[in-house]
Amino acid sequence: MTGSTLSRATAEQRRQAAAVLDDLTTVLALGRVHLPALEVDWDTGRLTCEYLLHLTARPLDLLRKGLRYERLTFDD
Repeated sequence: MTGSTLSRATAEQRRQAAAVLDDLTTVLALGRVHLPALEVDWDTGRLTCEYLLHLTARPLDLLRKGLRYERLTFDD
């Protein structure tokens, strides 16, 4: 696959990765968590066609706590 063909083939994945990053950044901001290094791994994505987010333990912990709270609050 040439560069431009690959670029067209992965356009939707790149849009989705950017949207997820934007949503995650917004949710974390609501939890007063700011991660200046939160980013999509664009370089690996170009090679694998899978775009991954780099996270640290703190936002994952925050998300887990939020999910636990949601289950306790809304599953009753």
